[in-house]
Amino acid sequence: MSKIGKICVYCGSGPGTDPAFVEAAREFGKTLAQNGIGLVYGGGSVGLMGAIAYSVLDHGGEVTGIIPEFLMAREHALRGAQDLIVTADMHERKRKMFDMADAFVTLPGGVGTLEEVVEQMTWAQLGQHKKPILLANINGFWEPLCALLEHMKTLQFIRSGLTFNLLVADRVADILPTLQQAVAAVPEEAAEMEPAAAERL
Repeated sequence: MSKIGKICVYCGSGPGTDPAFVEAAREFGKTLAQNGIGLVYGGGSVGLMGAIAYSVLDHGGEVTGIIPEFLMAREHALRGAQDLIVTADMHERKRKMFDMADAFVTLPGGVGTLEEVVEQMTWAQLGQHKKPILLANINGFWEPLCALLEHMKTLQFIRSGLTFNLLVADRVADILPTLQQAVAAVPEEAAEMEPAAAERL
C-alpha cells in the first residue's frame, strides 16, 4: 500500500469540554479535503463527528457516513454526505468502515470511540491487518490510554508476538505525514483482512 485514499476517523458524537477538540476535528477535515483523501466516519452530524464531516464538505472533500439504523435519529445522521450507508447493526457498520479505509485516526471521544479503536488494535495484534492506527492525542487526551498500554507491556500482557504498531500524533499537522510514512511500508495484501477471518472476529 503506497497511497491513502480514505481515512476512517473515530470520534465523539459530543464536542467535549475543550474547544481544542472541535478545532482539531475541523482542521483535520480541512486537511483531508485539501489532500484529496476521503473521510469514512460514523455518519453523525453532531459533536466531533459533525465537525469533521462538515469541514471536509465545506472544503470540497468527499464524505462517507456509515451508521446503524437505530442510531439515525440519536446521532442525527448527516444527510449532506456524498454517501450515507445505513447498516443493520454495529458489527456491519464497523466492518464496512474497516473495508473502506486505508488507515484509522482516533480523535477524542467516549466509550464507543474507545471500543472502535481498541478493536482495530486487537485485529492488528492478531495479525489480521497492517493498516496504520493513529491516536490524535489532542491536548494529551489519549495519554491515559497510552499509559495503560505501557502498563500492559510491562506486565507482559502485551508481549512478544502480540505487539502492534500504534501511532500517536500530538498535533493535527503531524497526523497525515505520520500515516503516509507508515502506509508506504505496508504491502497492499498485508493491509487487507481475509473475508473469512473477518467473519470469525
